[in-house]
Amino acid sequence: MSLTLDEAFNRMAALCSVSEHCESDVRERLRRAAMSAEGIQSIVDRLYDEQYLDAARYCRAFSRDRLRFSHWGRMKIQHALRQKGLPDADIRQALSELPEDEYRLILTGVLEQKAASLGSGDDAACRAKLVRFALQRGFTMEEVCQISR
Repeated sequence: MSLTLDEAFNRMAALCSVSEHCESDVRERLRRAAMSAEGIQSIVDRLYDEQYLDAARYCRAFSRDRLRFSHWGRMKIQHALRQKGLPDADIRQALSELPEDEYRLILTGVLEQKAASLGSGDDAACRAKLVRFALQRGFTMEEVCQISR
């Protein structure tokens, strides 16, 4: 069953009304619905015109959610946003708006939780595991060292 442009627009507008989505997510959904390239472009343009899509707003929401709920660091958030093809300026702005005190608190909590799961053991080996874990979560070495002091 093929959707008309208006039906597809209404579905994407409803989707974007419920939660933030980026252009690449919308394009992928429309591609899976077998929309033509011209139809997809038309719908995306209209979504921007009617403010259902906004890259800066999406970057802010994504960054905030990944920090609070997934406990990701700035590097991992930045990488995920770049993979979605979002503008670097919007990504930088969203990352700079993350509350520093909350960011440090989350990093501290992540490190404490991981340290508790490692138990007692060789301090150097434990510290190396903690650092690797934090780096995989997207925190920088500098941030980890500041917290570990």
